[in-house]
Amino acid sequence: MLLKKFKKSIFLLLLFTLIIPINALAYSDKIIAGGQNIGIALNSDGVLIVGTYEVKDTSPAKEAGLKTGDIIEKINGNKVSNIEEMATQINDLKDDEIDITYMRNNQEKETTLKLYKDESNVYKTGLYVKDSITGIGTLTFIDPTTKNFGALGHEIQEQTTGKIFEVKDGTIFSSEVTGILPSKDGSPGEKQAEYDKEDIKGTVSENTKQGIFGKYTDEINESKTYNVAKPNEVKKGKAKILTVLDGTKIQEYEINITQINSEKQKNKNFVFEITDKELIHKTGGIIQGMSGSPIIQGDNIIGAVTHVVINDTHKGYGIFITNMLEEAEN
Repeated sequence: MLLKKFKKSIFLLLLFTLIIPINALAYSDKIIAGGQNIGIALNSDGVLIVGTYEVKDTSPAKEAGLKTGDIIEKINGNKVSNIEEMATQINDLKDDEIDITYMRNNQEKETTLKLYKDESNVYKTGLYVKDSITGIGTLTFIDPTTKNFGALGHEIQEQTTGKIFEVKDGTIFSSEVTGILPSKDGSPGEKQAEYDKEDIKGTVSENTKQGIFGKYTDEINESKTYNVAKPNEVKKGKAKILTVLDGTKIQEYEINITQINSEKQKNKNFVFEITDKELIHKTGGIIQGMSGSPIIQGDNIIGAVTHVVINDTHKGYGIFITNMLEEAEN
């Protein structure tokens, strides 16, 4: 009996040992570096309140206790995922009040909102709302095995609330850079771009502090892959970023990594400075839209551009690529 228990224990230990590395290394050890400019469209998980207004000298939102940043999930017990569904629920009412279920700071709450009709006999809620957001960024990587992709290296925030945009789903699509507004110390510049929402490259499932993630659905060119660098393999010194400054052409630009921080941080894992004279001449340093540009050191992809140092736009922060890959697996 004791021998059987001993054998069983050895079997379970071996099974456990075999399972752990598979879970820990779910992403590929070689991935495709991005650099492409992409358009991004995200749909919210519910209807986001982005502002309020008065109706007939009163504030319906204030009376109901609703605030900017709250996410409306249900009206009269019926789930609403977008503004159209919310409007339908209101227009079908035969009363001047609605029961609202909403989220605030990850807590579900309920309230009653009084409606007011204007001169055209149309209901007014006193709420400005949003259900989607669109912008541009840079694709960081595609995992050729899982087809997972990552971009940006940081979260997308809703501009009015300054909070992370809670995502139900979304897409990335083709984009080309049409102009550059250069950075100057104290004022980051930006890429100016056009995009084609019909030319979809992938679907988005996550918007996190490490970036946006999802599945790449377009054809993949696997002709060039890079080794995935672990945090302890990232070194101070020369590296390069891949990004687009004109049209759709990806180009390499030299940088210098000056400081390496803890891998436990969400996205500001190392500091770098732009040393490429051509890049500085064109952009004045790091600009908006460059977030997600992959960073290459030797034959390794080590991370991505995330933030600019506002007071010195030649300098910026990068995220370790492993932090993005691990988040893409969630």
